[in-house]
Amino acid sequence: MCARCSGERGPSGVFIMTTALDMVAATHCGLRRVHNEDCIAVDRGVGLAVLADGMGGHKAGEVASRIAVEVITSGIQAAVAEAPPPRLNTAAQSLIAEHVSQANERIFEAAEANPAYGGMGTTVVVALWHDGSVSVGHVGDSRMYRMRARELEQLTHDHSLAQDHIDRGLLSPDEARTAPIRNVLTRTVGNASEVTADLKTFEVAVDDVYLLCSDGLTDMLTDAQISEALISFGAQIQHAAEELIKQANHHGGVDNISVILVRVMNGTRRGVAP
Repeated sequence: MCARCSGERGPSGVFIMTTALDMVAATHCGLRRVHNEDCIAVDRGVGLAVLADGMGGHKAGEVASRIAVEVITSGIQAAVAEAPPPRLNTAAQSLIAEHVSQANERIFEAAEANPAYGGMGTTVVVALWHDGSVSVGHVGDSRMYRMRARELEQLTHDHSLAQDHIDRGLLSPDEARTAPIRNVLTRTVGNASEVTADLKTFEVAVDDVYLLCSDGLTDMLTDAQISEALISFGAQIQHAAEELIKQANHHGGVDNISVILVRVMNGTRRGVAP
């Protein structure tokens, strides 16, 4: 298990936060797993959230998810320290894509160098807030949702065999949640020499709540149950995160459970790092 949380930026340089954010992150091993192969990181000063769900034997999943989060987080933090967050959506997307690709290369090379890590890989979902927008990149079935005006919307599209069946009309979303193929992924980070992240950018609004999560949450809870928990706690996103993990365990807790919640707050915050 790994987790990193940062507040204001420390390195010298200028940052401009045009949107004030509240961020919380939580992870739990679940009730049936010995190891936590999820890894999460948030940096409120940069406006960055990263979540990875690793896979592979001999704790290799933990290695893959940790490499992914460390490479992506440190790379984007360094880029932002050198210059303000990108003002163009395409620039933000390119920054995410570049570091997901670097993480993929590092994981693939580590697996080739160590037989114990053979076949390891990870999902990843990355969100970078900038200039009244959020850019999102993802690979695998870890997801990002947005709660706006009490309506929950999934912003990412799973790279999984179950999702392919849904898209082709062979399974309903409810059927896919319990189908034997639900955990078969069609795209991961680290299992091939190259990978392409899906990239999108969305405008943000005050009081939006964004949820990044591993499938340990979404395999246990329906979107309706997730929505109910977020609505119940409103701006108290720390309590909402704790409740989501509690409910996932109550419904079986068969996998590691990780959540990151980000709320867009009133006002703006601008500063110059010391």
